[in-house]
Parts: sequence; structure tokens; C-alpha cells
Amino acid sequence: MMFTPGDVTLSQWRAIYRGAGLALDAAAIPAVAAGEAAVAEILSRGAPVYGINTGFGLLASVRIAPEDLAVLQRNLVLSHAAGVGEPVPVPVVRLMLALKLGSLAQGASGIRVATVRMLEAMLAKGLIPVIPAQGSVGASGDLAPLAHMAAAMLGVGQMITPEGPMPAATALERFGLAPLVLAPKEGLALLNGTQFSTAYALAGLFEAEQVFRAALVTGALSTDAAKGTDAPFDARIHALRRHRTQAEVAEALRHLMHGSAIRASHRENDERVQDPYCLRCQPQVMGAILGVLRQAAATLEAEANGVTDNPLIFTSPAMALSGGNFHAEPVAFAADMIAMALCEIGSITERRIAMLVDPALSRLPAFLTPRPGLNSGFMIAQVTAAALVSENKGRAFPASVDSIPTSANQEDHVSMAAHGARRLLAMAENARAVVAIEWLAAAQGCDFHALPSSPVLEAARAALRQAVPRLDEDRYFAPDIEAAIAFLRAGALADEHLPGVA
Repeated sequence: MMFTPGDVTLSQWRAIYRGAGLALDAAAIPAVAAGEAAVAEILSRGAPVYGINTGFGLLASVRIAPEDLAVLQRNLVLSHAAGVGEPVPVPVVRLMLALKLGSLAQGASGIRVATVRMLEAMLAKGLIPVIPAQGSVGASGDLAPLAHMAAAMLGVGQMITPEGPMPAATALERFGLAPLVLAPKEGLALLNGTQFSTAYALAGLFEAEQVFRAALVTGALSTDAAKGTDAPFDARIHALRRHRTQAEVAEALRHLMHGSAIRASHRENDERVQDPYCLRCQPQVMGAILGVLRQAAATLEAEANGVTDNPLIFTSPAMALSGGNFHAEPVAFAADMIAMALCEIGSITERRIAMLVDPALSRLPAFLTPRPGLNSGFMIAQVTAAALVSENKGRAFPASVDSIPTSANQEDHVSMAAHGARRLLAMAENARAVVAIEWLAAAQGCDFHALPSSPVLEAARAALRQAVPRLDEDRYFAPDIEAAIAFLRAGALADEHLPGVA
């Protein structure tokens, strides 16, 4: 795809996360060259400029001699590569590289064209730095993770390649790239910024969107399994509430249930007056979730297209301005919103599972097994869902309310965006597993009805039955759940006609 720095759409970031290639728009190159020339002009004046000929952080008052400027940048990268923990997943690192490319290629960072081209080449060749996931507080930028990224460009550290893991220096040589020798300002430009936090937050957003759409389908299927009513999805109800996303979810649920013979069978003479909230309030809950996800998406799309290092280089006239674009507070808030959304998707989904296994509420056999007592059916599958929901509740506590001073109190307020964003993938996996269990339970519930559901929902049930047969007698249950999770992870039920974040 054509990659235009500062103008990359959310769908393009999503495609990069899923593995799409990119080609840097050549129109960006003159601005990069102008920024490089501006740094040279600034240096020629001899005045101290932060990060170019001074130390860093609290050491900003230390002046660096001209002959040591290259060593200064290399030392910065190596000293800051102090992360710990498990490696960042490859798709997230791909996003990091692309985000850093998009930021630097806007010409406000003072780096060379060759450095931009190296980032582009690494993405094209599949050279993925191994980056420890822990060590950033979300200001002054994601220093430690980005230092590990930059170190790999210098030939230090490890890389994942199409031929497997190998030392970074070996990988660069094997794939025809020379280790980067940093020019003034380049180390700081590579390290400073929010690309680690933003990449994780975007990844969490994209996974949350997929889980959200699947939960709409399984929620509709549960409604039919319990012989619930679609009356609460009537457009007139939601027009009075005036929340656009609530109305969109109601429309999606009407679409999903349209033509259901199960629904038609109990439209008349059903003594039940109202369904439980987990069925009746799906538009209100899932609509609110969709609104939060879209707000987070708007924040992250802006952040992804921004320039977030420091100082920034301007060319007319050539000057460096110190600021705080590296502070990831917007990303921290967005990550917290996504965490709450994932928590609530799982929460209402688990309540529908609990409703389905309870014969007093669902009017289905206890625990969805034809012979309860001899068989336990879905009894512990619901417990598993409850455990995952509870785990996500603990993880959903806002990261953005925390701060801890760093760098001898020079960097005295930080965002914790990295922690807030990094938890999202695990939370999405938990929520996905809960939705997978509902898919199994709702399909099993519908199996007890003689009539079919809607064409759309029957297709969803048939897709599951390709790998998971009906549960007539107890069997080893974990593979059934894993199969459903794998289907969802591959994009099953995430129909493009259902509402999404963008």
C-alpha cells in the first residue's frame, strides 16, 4: 500500500498490523532532506541545542564536543536499551516500525533520508527487532522499547527474520543492509516518541473490534436460543435515546435475527413480558461500548499520524524547539477506554452464558445437556467464562491515573500509556474466549429447538459445527473451546456489514 506520512488511515494501520506491506510515498523525501539540512545549519552556529550537542534528561546542561556527537547518539541508544520481559509480538513491532517511519518521514525530526529508507527496508524484508515488552512509562516517550528497536538498526541485539531468529548484525548482513551509523539528533529521534504505546493500543483496538463484532452475533444467537424477543431492538426505541451507536447496534441485531423461525414461533401467546437485561439491553450496552471504541480510535488515529519526538526541527528558519509531544497521555486514556470496553463485552456475554445454562431463565435443559445429572454439560464452561471476566475486571483499572517520577525528577509526570496499552492483547484474548464459549452455548441451545434461526445466524451455527459437534454426552471439552477461539481469532463472525470502529 502507499504509505503517506501524516495521512495514514485507521484501516491502513489495521492492514499493516495484519501483515500488509507498504511503500513510502516519495513525496515525503524532500521534507526529510530539508530537516537533515536544518540540523546541519543549527550545528554550524555552535549554540547548545538539546539532544544534538548536549546530554539528555537531567544531563541536558552538559555540552558535547563536535567530535563526540556520533558517539553521543550511539551511547544514547545502547544505554537506553534496558528493557525486560517477554518479547513484543511481531505484529506489534511491525506497527512500531511503521509508526516510527510515519513520524520521522514528516521531516520534523532532523534525521537523514537513509535512516528513513532503512526503516522502510526492514519492513519490506521482514526484519523485526526483538524488543522486551517492559520498561516504558509512556514519557519521555517509549524510550527503552524504542532503544531496542534502534539498537537492532545498529546491528546490536536480536532480530526475527524470514529465516528465523538471529543476531541483528547477522540479519542485516544476510539481507543486504549495512548497520546504521547515527548522525547528530538521530538516536534521540529514534528513541523519543509514543510508537510502542501507540502500536500496542492500536493492536488492542483492532482485536477489540473483532471481538465486539463476534459478540453481536453470539448475542443474537443467544437471544434465539433463549427464545427471547427482538422487540427491544425496535428502531423507534433507540431514536428516542439519541445515541447513534446504540441505534447502530440495534439495527445490527435486527439484521442478524431477521427471518428467524425460532423468533416467529413465539411471537404470539408468550407469557413472558420482558427478557433479562443481558438480552434486552444489548443495544444500550454494546452501543456504549462501540462509542467508546470509536472515541479511542479517533485518538489513536491522530496519534499515529503525529510527530512525537523532541526537540522538533523546523526549517524556515532552521531551528529546534523543545516541547512535550512525547508525553503519551492521549494514548493512555485511549488504552483505558479500550480496556473498559473489553471488560464490558466479556461481562454481558458471560451473563448470557449464565442465563442459557439456567433452566429457570432459559427454559432449556439444565447446563444445556440432554441428560443433566449424568452429564454436566456447559456447567464449567460458564465457570471458565466467569473466571476470565473477573480477570479482565482486575486488568481494567485505569493506568492513566498513575504516575511516577523518573530521570532524577526531571521527567516528573508520566502517562503509563505503555502499561495501559500492553495489557489489551491479553484482555482481548480473555474476552474472545468468553465469546467463543457463548457461541458454543448458544449453538447448543438452538439445537434444542425444532425450528431454525435466521439465515445469518444459521450460517454462524453451521460454521461452528464444522469443527465442533453438538454436545450430546460429556466429553473432553477444552478442544471445543479452543476450536471456537481459533475460528474467532481468524475472523469468524466479524462480518464487515456489522458496525466497527472505523
